[in-house]
Amino acid sequence: MERIAECTRKTRETDIALSLNLDGSGVSEIHTGIGFFDHMLEGFSRHGFFDLNVGVEGDLIVDGHHTIEDTGIVLGTAIREALGDKKGIRRYGSCILPMDETLVLCAVDLSGRPYLAFEGTFTTERVGYMDTETIREFFYAVSYAAAMNLHIRVLSGGNNHHMAEAMFKAFARALDAAVAIDPRITDVLSTKGSL
Repeated sequence: MERIAECTRKTRETDIALSLNLDGSGVSEIHTGIGFFDHMLEGFSRHGFFDLNVGVEGDLIVDGHHTIEDTGIVLGTAIREALGDKKGIRRYGSCILPMDETLVLCAVDLSGRPYLAFEGTFTTERVGYMDTETIREFFYAVSYAAAMNLHIRVLSGGNNHHMAEAMFKAFARALDAAVAIDPRITDVLSTKGSL
């Protein structure tokens, strides 16, 4: 069964087309208009082995907030749709990822209950042309649209580029583990019988 989703979202602020293959090889084509955000999504794709295509036309003349938040909504929606009934998935995934002086923890539960716990303080307003405050907004949007429980915590930080990149890569690794099919799980991994 292919676990692929194609999602779009068009508002007065953004026009987004996104495709996601959970069982890909890490190939991506990303065009959001924000170079550093493209770099982060490319890292997410590569390190999670997700095939990801993203095209965004956003109101960057205002700022990057709508582009980044709405991309999170569409990515979260694609994750939820690609997972289908969630039968056979491991459900949980976690990663502690080092990047030089930075260490980031990420844990995922594909429970069907949205929640974001985010602990990480940036010391610059921007990395490249991406406002650092939008990083939390992106993960919030993903977690709620995907209906996942998502924890991201910077255990030790320093360089803001490293902190952001470690977050996206740790999320990719944790999500890859959570969506993995386990042959021992014949239904869904829940005592309730549904996720």
